[in-house]
Order: sequence, then C-alpha cells, then structure tokens
Amino acid sequence: MTNLSLPFERLATLENFGHSLKAQAYLYKPTSVEQMLEIFKTAKQNGLTVTLRGAGRSYNDAALNGGGIIMDIQDMNRIIEWNPETGRITCEPGVTLQKLWQHILSDGWWPPVVSGTMTTTLGGCLGMNIHGKNNFKMGTIGEHVVEFKALLPTGAEVTCSPTLNGDLFHALISGMGMLGVFTSITLQMKRVYSGLLNVRAWNVPDLETHIQELFDSAPLNDYTVGWLDSTASGKGLGRGQLHTAKYIHEGEDPEPKKTMQVSYQTLPATMFGVFPKSIIHYFMAPFMINPGVWLVNTAKYIAGMREGNYKQSHAAFHFLLDYVPNWELAYGRGGLIQYQSFIPKETVKDAWRELLSLTQKRGLPSYLGVTKRHRPDKFLLSHAVDGFSLALDFKVTNGNRAGLSSMLQELDQIVLEAGGRFYFAKNSETAPETAKRYLGEETVERFKALKRRTDPNNLLESDLYRRVFGSL
Repeated sequence: MTNLSLPFERLATLENFGHSLKAQAYLYKPTSVEQMLEIFKTAKQNGLTVTLRGAGRSYNDAALNGGGIIMDIQDMNRIIEWNPETGRITCEPGVTLQKLWQHILSDGWWPPVVSGTMTTTLGGCLGMNIHGKNNFKMGTIGEHVVEFKALLPTGAEVTCSPTLNGDLFHALISGMGMLGVFTSITLQMKRVYSGLLNVRAWNVPDLETHIQELFDSAPLNDYTVGWLDSTASGKGLGRGQLHTAKYIHEGEDPEPKKTMQVSYQTLPATMFGVFPKSIIHYFMAPFMINPGVWLVNTAKYIAGMREGNYKQSHAAFHFLLDYVPNWELAYGRGGLIQYQSFIPKETVKDAWRELLSLTQKRGLPSYLGVTKRHRPDKFLLSHAVDGFSLALDFKVTNGNRAGLSSMLQELDQIVLEAGGRFYFAKNSETAPETAKRYLGEETVERFKALKRRTDPNNLLESDLYRRVFGSL
C-alpha cells in the first residue's frame, strides 16, 4: 500500500451509534502500522485530516470526519500475546471486548473494566478511557493498562506506561484519538473463579434514597449500577432500581469449568425461547413516545418491587446493550442523543433534581436513565469525579431537535454550577466554552501543547475535536 489515492469509491457515509449524526468521509481500513503511515502521508499530501474509528459505538461525533479521512482500525484485531499464568494480554487496537473476554475466560480471567456493550474496540476504549459498573472499585480501563505503543502522525512510534513517557500515557488514554493511534496494548486482567456473579436487585422509591443507596452499595460490591425512571415526578422523582454484583469466590461454584465456557456465556438469540431478538426493536418503537415510556417505566418499577437475589453470567450482567440487538433503532429515523454528566457527591442531589425537573418541564423527558458511583482518576481529559453519573437518552425528531439542543445547553449550565464534568464518548452538544470551564484552562493548554508535539500538522481531527477544541 504505497500510493494511496482518494478515489470516489472510498467515500462512505458514516453515522454515530445514536444515528443522530452523519458525515461523509474517505474510508480506509489498515492492517499494519505501515499502512497507517501511508494514510497519514496521503492526508498530508491532500490537505485532509484523519479521524480514528473503531466499532463506531460513540454516541456523538467522535468517530466522524466530514470531508476528511476515516482510519478504521477494526481489521487490526490480533491478540499478540496471552499469559494465562499472570493474566497479562497484548492486543492490537481493533480487538473487541467480546474477542478479549472470549479468549481469556476459560483460563479464569475477566477484563477488569468493560463497557455496556462488548462490541467496542480496545483502541476506542482507551481513547475514551471507558468506565464500567465498577468505576468506584476499579477505576477506568486506563488504570489497568500496563503499557501501549502508539504511532504518532509525525511517523514516530512511542512506547508509554505510567512511568515511561507518563505525560503521553495519561493523555493518549482519554485523548479521543487526537494525539496518536494505538498499535499494541498490554492490559492486566482480573482473576475470576466462576462464570457467574451473585446479583441483587431492588427498588428505590425516590431521589434521596437512590443516591444514598448508590453511595452505600458501591464500596461493598464489585459492581453497582442504577436504573432511574426519568418520567416519575413529585415524591417519586428519581425512583428506580439498583443492581449490585459480587464475584463468586474460589470453590463456591460447583461447575466453574462449565460456567466459564464461552458457550455458557452466549446471550440468547430469542425472547422466551420464541421471538427473535433481532426484531424486538420493531415492537419497542410504538412505545417510544412520552406516554409509552411512562407506561413502560411504571410497569418496570412495579415489577421490581420484590427484591431479587440470583446468579447471572458475566456477559448477561455486563452487556445489557447487546441483549436486544439494534435496540437503538427503536428511537426512529432521528435517532437518539445520550447526555451523561458526572457530578460531585456534595452537590448531586440538588443537581439531579434540577436536571430531571427541567426535562419534564420542557416536555422532553429521558427515555432511559442510568446511574453509577465514581471516583477521580489521573488521566488528562478525565470525566470522573468523586460522585455520581447520570446518563439520559433523548429521542430526536425533526420537531424537537432545536428545542432539545437548547435544553441540553441548559442542562450543561446546571452541571457546571454543580462542579460537574462530561464524557467525550457521549454528549454531542458540548460547546467549547463548556469544555474549557470544566476541564480548566491549564488542562486545555497541556492538551494543546501535547497536540503540537505529537501532531504538529494537525492531521488528527474529528468532528468532535473541531466542535469542542477548534476555537479553544
């Protein structure tokens, strides 16, 4: 691959995961570092920019690059080395979480941090520094990276660890793919003794209880996550359901070899053994209106009034977003916007009350609310705080797009006033002023200085980068 051109047939129209944004770009899928270098050279020769794309699971424009080049790394998906004795694994950036856990589980290991879907690539996971349902206990995925190699747009390939090129290590992880591209990643896995988790589920009746039980549960469990009914109001504002999970200790699972097989973890393809899950989103679509979502949420809350204690496979507990394939299509042609904020524990109660009340006042309630407990980390563009996150999903239509955009700016102000932060893998409406305010001028300047050092010709840009950092 020595003379890349920009033929018309390379043009592709790509979307974000929420199907609310589209952009046309020249699409390339390298299989080697040499091919990556050629793509950078071609971009420079043609005066174009390059955006990195993995599985395309970001809810915003992080993997879009209108009029430029997309470097899709999914074909760089080899597992380079696996040590089942130490639990260390080295992979190319296109390896998905699915391929990762399926490779290691039978040896008694599990990824220490996973997202809500197993289809994300490791390169994308590091670029956004993902968190899971165990952020308070285990931090972000970046905290479990032993080292990585990255190709810079200058042509240099660097090796980074917490102690070697530490500034680049803590910036490329969380850096949105705007400083360089990961070429190999070494991670430390988590030892497990069963393919099952001990899970507890129970309802919480209101906002104050929801927050308090998230706070109390997170230190005592390996995983803690909440569902919040965003349509509930009055005394029921903030009601929902919490799920916690604990690892099963060595010797407690009578059949560990069975439960740690990939076949045991496979998510069922049908509902109730009858309905193919691939068509369920068609049945969900009629309920994706305000009264329908209120009805579904109310039914879910009533059904959860009885506390449940049960065992669940790792895959079923973690990858809820994969349980119903293409569930996001139920939102219709306009797609959805996910809005996620991170708010300190000292201000979260009032802030969440304001956020939820405003969405209801505007007639734009979230159709899904997810809550988690968090702790800070050392990565440059960190989204974490000593507090809580709230992820809200909003349906986008031609009729509500303008009003929704305006409301999200109002939500930003509530979060900022509460000392909160945001997540570059999610929000699609974050303004430059908002980013500068929560990141701080010093962090922005450090990032820009590293950008000048690793990418002096500004070859790496995305629609997200231009939207947020273009004027900073």
